Amino acid sequence: MNTISQNNRVLSGMRPTGLLHLGHYHGVLKNWIELQHSYECFYFVADWHALTTHYEDPSIIAESTRDMVIDWLAAGVNPGTATLFIQSRIPEHAELHLLLSMITPLGWLERVPSFKDQQEKIKDKDLSTYGFLGYPLLQGADILMYKAGFVPVGEDQVAHVELTREVARRFNHFYGSEPDFENKVNAAISKMGHKNARLYQDARKRYQEQGDTEALSIGHALLESQQNISLSDHERLLGYLDGEGRIILPEPQSLLTVSSKMPGVDGQKMSKSYNNMIALREDEDSVTRKIKTMPTDPARVRRTDPGDPNKCPVWEFHQVYTDEDTKEKLAQGCRTASIGCIDCKQYVVDSIIEELKPIQQRIKEYLGDLSGVDSIINEGCEAARDVAQDTIEEVRKVMGLTGRR
Repeated sequence: MNTISQNNRVLSGMRPTGLLHLGHYHGVLKNWIELQHSYECFYFVADWHALTTHYEDPSIIAESTRDMVIDWLAAGVNPGTATLFIQSRIPEHAELHLLLSMITPLGWLERVPSFKDQQEKIKDKDLSTYGFLGYPLLQGADILMYKAGFVPVGEDQVAHVELTREVARRFNHFYGSEPDFENKVNAAISKMGHKNARLYQDARKRYQEQGDTEALSIGHALLESQQNISLSDHERLLGYLDGEGRIILPEPQSLLTVSSKMPGVDGQKMSKSYNNMIALREDEDSVTRKIKTMPTDPARVRRTDPGDPNKCPVWEFHQVYTDEDTKEKLAQGCRTASIGCIDCKQYVVDSIIEELKPIQQRIKEYLGDLSGVDSIINEGCEAARDVAQDTIEEVRKVMGLTGRR
């Protein structure tokens, strides 16, 4: 039975809490577009996650969901390559979250850094809710549902993936044993062929007897190369290699992404909450107005005053949009006052408009074919749910619950 390696799966989501902006495009979507060429990608609208902070007025969630998918498509996310779906359309996520909550220690959730950080930062909302405390576990359920090998995250989200790993490890410890495990493992090893079986056994022995982590890596790589074993056998052999039982929920790895350098029009990180964003759907006049009214180096009071690019918020945009030769000329022009701030800003205006033009054209086309967009969403939800139902059936079975209903 040929199978797609679960370690080749990527899972990532985005909360629908308003229009997408350049920060989303440079910080997330460009990465998604690149990953879809190398991995089996599942990208989802995290509408349940949006409720953790927007539960009092969820209207923006409904309004943003389809628009978000349209923006993804217009930016270059390919539904023929990646699976796009809406979290709340896959009820198995909620069930897995519930079942995982039965075994997750309360202290694990309370120590997640973002729990207290966001409570302190978001003062206008009451976040003393069970949903907010438990949202990292819901994230874990999202990941484990698809047995994703990788989760693209920034450094601030690594703790969430680590929590998911711990939960998966605990789950496998409790429920990974199965009747006749040794015989099933030996049968799976025999399917690898004589040479590969010998290499696998050797790697297992070196790891378990000598703690040789390189041997563990060799064993994992060997299993990933096998095309004639089922996913169940793959999980058994992984568990046997590690000295455990069958691995039902594989531990995901963080796929660190480069932090977006996209600033807001006030010099802070671009964010809707800071009201400093340029949306992917921003019209040319609005882009021009926002950039042209940006603050610059305070030392440049008059056109003839020299300035320092490193003290100018506009310079951060040039780091994203302007080539090195032009940046060098603009920096020299700023320091010698041979170029004015308005002229300097025009380079950024032109670059942003040029970048947004094809995206906005595709947005217009998708808005003219909403039934086509809905079909993409429906097909993605069906494909995602097929995977989710297989996982939840397996989880129910090992936890002593009934199978698929």
